[in-house]
Amino acid sequence: MLVREAMTGEVRWYSPDTPIQEVARVMRDEGIGCVPIGENDRLVGMITDRDITCRGVAAGERLDALTCRAVMSPGIFFCFEDQTLEQALGQMQERQVHHLPVLNRQKRMTGLISLGDIALKGESSILAPLAKIAARDAERHLQAA
Repeated sequence: MLVREAMTGEVRWYSPDTPIQEVARVMRDEGIGCVPIGENDRLVGMITDRDITCRGVAAGERLDALTCRAVMSPGIFFCFEDQTLEQALGQMQERQVHHLPVLNRQKRMTGLISLGDIALKGESSILAPLAKIAARDAERHLQAA
């Protein structure tokens, strides 16, 4: 199965100068855990609910003054829409991320693929590698507790 068949399409990106409270409201209202950050027609990072919590709230920053630039994960990992789900999952496992922006071969963002998308839409043969990622994350949570 190809990434384009499982991805979430029509993903919006936000400027690095967008207030994090605005992005947090979007995440809450749309039930999503991350959004891409773009500047000058290029992806420059991702911001996750965890970024907001760990880099903003836990640091004791004034939330009304923070922008995405202050808490986002800089740099971008991505996959192409014509790659297989196995290839995208391998990239997620290697980079230890749960989401990847999806680009076409002209490097335009066409969607976002998440572990949830793969779990819901992927073929059963992909569930074992997906379970490895979930187990790794569960192990990290246990060690932190």
